[in-house]
Amino acid sequence: MKETHFSLCHTSVMQLAEGCDDLQGFVASLPARFEQSEGKLIHDGRNKLREISYKANDYVVKSYKKPNPVNRLVYGLLRPSKAKRSFCNALLLKQISVGTPDPVGYLNVRNGLLFTQSFLITRKSVCRYRYDQLFDTHTEMQEAVTREVGRITAVLHENNLSHLDYGRGNILFDFDKQGNVFLELVDLNRMRHGTVDIKAGCKNLERLPATAQMHRWLAQEYALARDFDEEECYRLMRAYRSVQPGLIEGEF
Repeated sequence: MKETHFSLCHTSVMQLAEGCDDLQGFVASLPARFEQSEGKLIHDGRNKLREISYKANDYVVKSYKKPNPVNRLVYGLLRPSKAKRSFCNALLLKQISVGTPDPVGYLNVRNGLLFTQSFLITRKSVCRYRYDQLFDTHTEMQEAVTREVGRITAVLHENNLSHLDYGRGNILFDFDKQGNVFLELVDLNRMRHGTVDIKAGCKNLERLPATAQMHRWLAQEYALARDFDEEECYRLMRAYRSVQPGLIEGEF
């Protein structure tokens, strides 16, 4: 798997996941497809998300906000784009059996030495629900999902990975035919690579809304998977969550 450069000036750089070489033309056409508002707009904020169908398959494409003039040079010469970081982190998650929508590739577009924009392409997630729905329409799923969040978070941390945008909208979930819950993590461009101790691990969960009972489930699964003290994990999770400005228990 290697980056593909287009033109002598390398105005575009593309990298595709293994087995996705037949999508090169589709990925290269993404700037034009976004310009024409192709597909279904599913998020319109700082970054834009579109669901686009191509050859009977559904893809989610994230177009990252164009950077300021200084960062256009930084991303053009020195730093990997958010799309590239997200793609590489998704491949890492797959290697350690942590769910995330199947990564297809990324596309960076430059104008000379200046970075212009980037796109991340994944298969459409199979999950129907988001973590924040545990407080609304799917409260009966709280225990199963919360415990799996604790276990998966432990897997990440044991592999020296921390999701720095570990919020309510970035954890998707569903159930298999046997009724077992599974998760998919999204928005992966900000991940820390390094050793995660008990304090850093529990603090990593501070952005997730949770009741006292949910924190108990999180602490039980997290502590079990990492051979930590359950009571200390519970205490830390409650403490870190309580100091978040403007947040109250269960708020999202």
